[in-house]
Amino acid sequence: MRGSLGEKIGEGGYADVHAWAPGKVVKLFKAGVPRRLSWWEARMTRAVFAAGGPALEVFDEVTLEGRFGMVLSRLDGPTLLQLTRSGAITFGQAGAILASVCLSVHKTPPPGDVLALRDSMDGSLLFSGGTIPKHIATGILALIERLRPGDDGLCHGDLHPDNVIMTADGPRLIDWIGAVRAPAAFDLAISHILLTELAPEVADDPERPRAVNAAMQSEYARLAGMSQAALTATIEPYLPIVRVRVLLGPAGSVALRERMIQRIEEALRSED
Repeated sequence: MRGSLGEKIGEGGYADVHAWAPGKVVKLFKAGVPRRLSWWEARMTRAVFAAGGPALEVFDEVTLEGRFGMVLSRLDGPTLLQLTRSGAITFGQAGAILASVCLSVHKTPPPGDVLALRDSMDGSLLFSGGTIPKHIATGILALIERLRPGDDGLCHGDLHPDNVIMTADGPRLIDWIGAVRAPAAFDLAISHILLTELAPEVADDPERPRAVNAAMQSEYARLAGMSQAALTATIEPYLPIVRVRVLLGPAGSVALRERMIQRIEEALRSED
């Protein structure tokens, strides 16, 4: 049954979410978002769902007034970010939920459609229009090749509290455009950078995302049977890769981006 565009019930940086049909919504990408990106998110969401991962089913793909959209199950419930902002759950509880969702992703066999981290980063740099200095791009690709080749699983690529919806059936994870095949440490490095460097710039309480990240990393280490020190050491080499990924997007202030460039260069020098 084909639906029709209803009221807007959500909005993100790249898309609006509208009611579509009973039990369904359409995620409608904003004008100006490259079709290759919106199409890729639909492809990744389908692939992870088919592999049994915690993604939503894509029922259909539509084009409305030149805007691409994908029809998904409707999830009723607040985001994990909304619950931490309101105080409905503690920072520790939020971190534990993120850790369990993250682990469920890493236990999902990576679909064949999902690109390896090296290929994904190579493609992103190709389409970046030279925003990343050439010496950094070359150094990051070389670093990826040196890090645990062949130890790749499914990573979400953008795990943070606003991408987790708390439904009556438990937490559900959205926004799979950044899915890649990579070691679990890559996902944890992404959450670390998002919650300790980007989110504090815009949060009403800068310590909230930092506390959520600390709780997430601690609980993930416990669930994985690792010490906190061992997990931190595993994540560390992936931080410059994540910082480059962040620089490829629009997030962060000029000062933050300058700090990231400096830290990336320092990390690459230490690898020489």
